[in-house]
Amino acid sequence: ERAFPNCPEMKKNKVSIAGLSDPPVDGQINETVSAARHSHVGENDENQERGNWSSKSEYLLSMIGYAVGLGNVWRFPYLAYRSGGGAFLIPYIIMLAFAGIPLFFLECSLGQFTSLGPTLVWKAVPILKGVGYTMICEVMFLCIYYNCIIGYSLYYLFAAFQYPLPWEDCFSWWGYSCMYIEQNHYTQYFLFSFFSSKVTLRRSNSIAETGVVVWYLTLCLLLAWIIVALSMYKGIKSSGKVVYFTAIFPYVVLTIFLIRGVTLEGAAKGIEFYIGSQSDFSKLSNIEIWKDAATQIFFSLSVAWGGLMTLSSYNKFNNNCYMDAIIVCTVNCATSVFAGFTIFSILGHMAYRQDVPVSEVVQSGFGLAFIAYPEALLQLPQAPFWAILFFFMLVTLGLDSIFASVETITTSLQDEFPVLRSKRHYLSIVSCACLFLLGILCVTQAGIYWVNLIDHFVAGWSILIIAIMELIGMIWIYGGNRFIKDIEMMIGEKKWYFWIWWKACWFFISPCLLILVFIWSLVAFVPPKYGNVEYPIWAVALGWCMVIFCIIWIPIFAIVKIVQAEGSTLWKVRKELYSLVMFSEFTLIKDVMEVIFPPWLLVAIK
Repeated sequence: ERAFPNCPEMKKNKVSIAGLSDPPVDGQINETVSAARHSHVGENDENQERGNWSSKSEYLLSMIGYAVGLGNVWRFPYLAYRSGGGAFLIPYIIMLAFAGIPLFFLECSLGQFTSLGPTLVWKAVPILKGVGYTMICEVMFLCIYYNCIIGYSLYYLFAAFQYPLPWEDCFSWWGYSCMYIEQNHYTQYFLFSFFSSKVTLRRSNSIAETGVVVWYLTLCLLLAWIIVALSMYKGIKSSGKVVYFTAIFPYVVLTIFLIRGVTLEGAAKGIEFYIGSQSDFSKLSNIEIWKDAATQIFFSLSVAWGGLMTLSSYNKFNNNCYMDAIIVCTVNCATSVFAGFTIFSILGHMAYRQDVPVSEVVQSGFGLAFIAYPEALLQLPQAPFWAILFFFMLVTLGLDSIFASVETITTSLQDEFPVLRSKRHYLSIVSCACLFLLGILCVTQAGIYWVNLIDHFVAGWSILIIAIMELIGMIWIYGGNRFIKDIEMMIGEKKWYFWIWWKACWFFISPCLLILVFIWSLVAFVPPKYGNVEYPIWAVALGWCMVIFCIIWIPIFAIVKIVQAEGSTLWKVRKELYSLVMFSEFTLIKDVMEVIFPPWLLVAIK
């Protein structure tokens, strides 16, 4: 009650905590609720200030859509192939159990219990409020470059409504002539690479050569933001309806591709390379494989971006967030494995047609989605139809993630400035417009270099730091056992042994894994490259500046909170660490002992 006065259960019991929130006048409440209800609050919503999901299915689909993104399709299959095939599933599942699900459950529980976005949940540990603002900076960078990828997908989608596909011929209509390599199997691959580099992106030679704004990519980016703005017009009330299509459609397409793929000659060859007899269990002794599994689990679940807290904050207070976390994490990881079968069945056919090993047609990341796989689709009859399905799937995969990311920004603004709740639709439009303008740099001739640079730096280091700070703040400072009691207030009391696994992970295993991954990433740091193009020193320095810009808010807010507090320096630090939690109630030794020993043994010790 002292740490989370804004939790719905506290409000229902009319708990008022001096110093954290001043009780508003009844007329002000009615005015605020009445104004907000017009835009995003239903009459039957439990939380009449912020609103709730219209149904449980909308929440689950939004969470699945947010967690399942482009990385499930273009990164996991390549990692599995490169890291020992089926053997990679062992470290992948272990990392899911020890790091992925515990962090996912923590964020969902925290968002649901407080009914607040990432900036205000830190009332429990005021000194760490900067962590919330770091999340907002992270998610802004994500929106900028991620929606540019959706813009690229929209361009390819529109280009696919032609027969033959524009990357099948020699582009004489564009003013370029074909170049053929002696071996025939390299010709088609060169064509799409040529189309992607020279026609779609009009790519310059390096990030230093900005060039001009590519007008048709700018229009596609604008269209992507218009779709997002319209879908987010009424917040979760409107986006919750859109996800019925955007979250389900990718599974329909993946299933269609898998059915078509396994019927093609050479499909078995591709699947064998993915997860079959090519599995190499000796690679499990390589620490790099475990690091890849940890980072893939961590990033594919979208933890530490603030989106999970935001989406969960619109749940009803007694929603079973535990089962939700298990369901979403399981679906996310199953999707990655399923997508791998789909991708490699088609690539196997491509390798068969060109009489080359599968390893010669496999690429990672952007290259898999926008070069290798479209090339493989050229080998199929009615190639335009398959290309349309594929790029439309990429669009829908990306949109779900953008919905949650924009919602994170707008929700945080509304939590900080409640007057904005009645202007939710304007806030969504203005946010999308600003993010569109910030993304213009990514649709210049050097745009793809900027997309790759942001993805390499911002989507890596800062996320690990945020996750570590989350565990330190909520488990080690606020108190893991206290947090468990908060969760039980929502989902009901559990037996002591139910929490053994969660305590072990939250207190010890997950922090250690995150710190090890962070240190290993620093030690093994390699400057980014796009293809064979290396980044200049100033670009690498700029990438580190992006990371610093995101995480600098953590020490800034900590210093401000300490300076503003009253009393001696030591008292200031303690006060801002523990908020209004009674200091005598918090003992780290007691919490750690309760992790190790069952209750009956603790009683005996006493």
